Amino acid sequence: MAEAKPSGERSESRTMTVWCPDWPVIAALGAVEASTATARVVATGAPAAVFDKGQVLACSLSARAEGVRRGMRRRDAQSRCPDLEIFDHNPDADVRAFEIVLDVIEALSPGVAPLRPGLCALRVPSRYYGGEAEAAAVIAERLVGVGVWDCRIGIADGLFAAEQAARRALAQDSLIVAPGGSADFLRELPVDVLGDPELVGLLRRMGLRTVGDFAALEGRDVHTRFGAHGALLHRFARGQDPQPVSGRKPPPDFERSLMFEPPLELIEPIAFSMRTTAEQFVLDLADQGLVCTTVRIEVESEGALASTRNWLHPRWFGPTDLIGRVRWQLSAEGAVGAPVDCIRLIPEVVEPLGDHADSLFGGGHDERVDRGLARVQSMVGHEAVVSVAVQGGRGPADRQLMVPWGERAIVARPSGLPWPGSLPPPAPATVFATPREALVVGAEGYPVGVSGRGMVTSEPMRFRAALGEALQPVASWAGPWPIDELWWDEAAGRRIARFQVVGVDGSAWLMIVENGRWWTEACYD
Repeated sequence: MAEAKPSGERSESRTMTVWCPDWPVIAALGAVEASTATARVVATGAPAAVFDKGQVLACSLSARAEGVRRGMRRRDAQSRCPDLEIFDHNPDADVRAFEIVLDVIEALSPGVAPLRPGLCALRVPSRYYGGEAEAAAVIAERLVGVGVWDCRIGIADGLFAAEQAARRALAQDSLIVAPGGSADFLRELPVDVLGDPELVGLLRRMGLRTVGDFAALEGRDVHTRFGAHGALLHRFARGQDPQPVSGRKPPPDFERSLMFEPPLELIEPIAFSMRTTAEQFVLDLADQGLVCTTVRIEVESEGALASTRNWLHPRWFGPTDLIGRVRWQLSAEGAVGAPVDCIRLIPEVVEPLGDHADSLFGGGHDERVDRGLARVQSMVGHEAVVSVAVQGGRGPADRQLMVPWGERAIVARPSGLPWPGSLPPPAPATVFATPREALVVGAEGYPVGVSGRGMVTSEPMRFRAALGEALQPVASWAGPWPIDELWWDEAAGRRIARFQVVGVDGSAWLMIVENGRWWTEACYD
């Protein structure tokens, strides 16, 4: 614990800020486990970085050790750290993950004010814990207990000085600015900490390099030259922080669980027992004008987490939908190997009910379709009834995405990105699950091939689309579209070329040649 020297009068109200560095990286790694007993943020030493608009927004300690810095372009970051794990910034994930830290601090002292993911503030609960240093130590210890291995705490008269103290504290330590000492503490800091790039640039051009230089200006002159916002920052620089800490209203807890005493083994009694819990889960959300579109179902067996899965719904979950997901999760092979102690429903994504309401004149979702397909799924299995979505890819089979009915498609390969070597429109009408062995020959009867430069060895003259068919003349053809995938990996690499072939009988086919062998991949109407 460090302490800045005192100066001036004692302030009646003291502010504590808790800063968790690199929080977007922690949230992006998905290293969050939540349960009724504990909430844990799992530390990781892998080099990782979160990018926003092509620039590094945050990076892990191991990535910084390799030379990755905030604001660096993606190519530069990867050149310095080839093993860098890359994530796109997801602000919603940052907020959800930071709820764990807020819940831990609120259990010790109510009235926590979240400033942004990774940073929060509260009034110092010094009287209860015996002093400011002791209160900071208790909070740091609790955060370590849930796996937040790097949290830094600052205490000062105002919010601005407390945040700057937290950013200069050591890992798992606190920096306390003595009452009345905020101005002295801030004096030698660079003007960059003011957080206004336009104002900082102007101050530097005026020769003002430190916060103390800025604080030495007359308040009236600052207001005249820089306006109300500049005057507010000038007060911060002088240690006069008018911003009170306003604690948040804790969000309602929508998580619901059901304990089984004694544990149950059969799926149907478990599903029957879950009905009241599922109905209460939906009603509690409806009371707040919300619906759940993504739910996480956790199954505990023998006191340990045996199965967890996120389920998505194209509209929103009702009680019957939740019970069906519980039944499918329990019936999955190897999901649970012992009697079930507890089932927990955790809303991962909630949305306003109005966004999913039917329109005034109808045209909304047909629930009869959902009920009918859900009944079929209960008989044949959740993965057996699927809908089709389109994703990115070079071949027609790569672009197909099969999604279990009742879930929203999560597209890992966006179709809007460029896919070199992909087929021009129109798309084939039928794509075979398994390509059919075919043959395309030239005028001399030898199979047509493709050279290393992507040129055909001879013009296609006759072909057959499947074994057992007679060769027929080629009416027209287009191609080749060569693709050299994973060329750096000898085991997984694949070099193919696609052709569009039309026969004299009017049939049109999409064919590929690989290692001198021909296959029919799809057909056109």
